[in-house]
Amino acid sequence: MPLALLALAVSAFGIGTTEFVMMGLLPNVAGDLHTSVPTAGHLVSAYAIGVVIGAPLLTALGSRIPRKRMLLLLMALFVVGNLASALAPGFGWLVAGRVLAGLPHGAFFGVGAVVAARLVADGRQARAVATMFLGLTVANIVGVPAATLLGQHLGWRATFLVVTVIGLIAMAALARLVPYVPLDAHQSVGRELRALGSRQVLLGLLTAVFGFAGVFAVYSYLASMTTEVMGFSESSVTLVLALFGIGMTLGALAAGPLTDRALRPTLYGSLTALALVLVAFRFTVHIQWAALATVVVLGAVGFMTTTPLQMLVMQKAKDAPTLASASNHSAFNLANAGGAWLGGAAIAAGWGWTSPTLVGAVLTVIGLAIAAAAGLMDRTTKEPAKGASRVIAAGSPHTPDQQVSASSPASGS
Repeated sequence: MPLALLALAVSAFGIGTTEFVMMGLLPNVAGDLHTSVPTAGHLVSAYAIGVVIGAPLLTALGSRIPRKRMLLLLMALFVVGNLASALAPGFGWLVAGRVLAGLPHGAFFGVGAVVAARLVADGRQARAVATMFLGLTVANIVGVPAATLLGQHLGWRATFLVVTVIGLIAMAALARLVPYVPLDAHQSVGRELRALGSRQVLLGLLTAVFGFAGVFAVYSYLASMTTEVMGFSESSVTLVLALFGIGMTLGALAAGPLTDRALRPTLYGSLTALALVLVAFRFTVHIQWAALATVVVLGAVGFMTTTPLQMLVMQKAKDAPTLASASNHSAFNLANAGGAWLGGAAIAAGWGWTSPTLVGAVLTVIGLAIAAAAGLMDRTTKEPAKGASRVIAAGSPHTPDQQVSASSPASGS
């Protein structure tokens, strides 16, 4: 794999850390800014709003900017957003900083996925995208727990200052390691919007909204389940979240090769497994060792859905995949918000702490049904969807010194 993928993974690590760390810092932020924990919870939503708005908007605005430069600009905005969060004088300013930090999230992963796919030979593109996403999963194992501990001991502002430094390191790595990747000579906002309007792309985004919502219906309340149902102490919450992160990493490692080999079967299989594991978790959560094992498996099968979904929308968007790829992250964040809301509604209705598992299973089954319907339409219209190698790496004819071919690995220099 090219070293450029390392730069993308480092960037993903920083983005993943700042996205999820707020969940562990809510009590600290609430106490310091003299607000309630539920009110501080709006900071999680603020980041998600930034992602949903920024993914299509910034991708469209940057459609004619060379992809390496676009990655650097997006990471610079990420740095500014986290620095603004660290220096926020009040709650309102912190909300604004969180929105600002979330704006480049989807666009970065959208552009980054297209770049990653173009850095490697056909047949290895899903593995390249999964490698970038490994940074996101490692953030949940190392970055989020470490940043949470840092915030608890040195204050939440220190956490965002450290994430700012990680962003600067990522910018240096991107500048040094990512080669020039050409734009399609005919790329335009209109072309990207037409690609986004494809029926198969829209069905792929809808699959992400429902399928991935099943994960967050449970993940959002995993800390409470740990103490209220599993019977562990509060100090064990970090360990349980780290186990979920380990599962995510295992899922990402498996998803790349499987998606390259058979895209739709990997998607169907991961969604089916996710629904079954969510139902099983309702029962295993009462047995400590079984609950911990299920948490790992849940993270694995949950995150295994992300790579085939990402590659599917890129494939169906054909030679204008960037906006569709970025919009997929808007879909994931809608899934985060929707899953958390529906899981919380089930708990508030008095159905118990384990009720989000069944809510998540239902959402996942809906996502699976949408994916299956899209696959049936694919076969009816005779649109091939085998593997991920059909993702088009659009670009004009190039010279070896200046541009990266989609059919041969690129060097990291």
